[in-house]
Amino acid sequence: MATTLKTKEDTDQTAPANQPAEVRFRMRITKGETIALGPGKVSLLEAVRKHGSISAAARSLDMSYRRAWLLIDELNRSLKSPATISEQGGQSGGGCVLTPVGESIVRLYREVEHQAEAACAQQIASLTDLLKP
Repeated sequence: MATTLKTKEDTDQTAPANQPAEVRFRMRITKGETIALGPGKVSLLEAVRKHGSISAAARSLDMSYRRAWLLIDELNRSLKSPATISEQGGQSGGGCVLTPVGESIVRLYREVEHQAEAACAQQIASLTDLLKP
């Protein structure tokens, strides 16, 4: 099946209608009114892992540092153990790294997406077949 799983950050919202259909799973785990875990926080964790800091991760996602920091803080407060550890500034300006919990969150979240896509492949194909070419 040629369907591609994409996250919001991967998708160009202005793509022409002749582009292939894209399917996005947007799982969220809520705790009360708080979104403890969702696609934006997972993408932010991946960006922190890649760039080594919240500010660089935020820039890579076209997000303000404040918004990224608030998302990381909200995520860490929702967990038994934090997903990230921030290092204070210094000559290199500090940084941020994923903890084993953060690495597990990214891995498990992406596994759920892939398993959901595989489990629903037939229905996804049927739905995308209904779209105009």
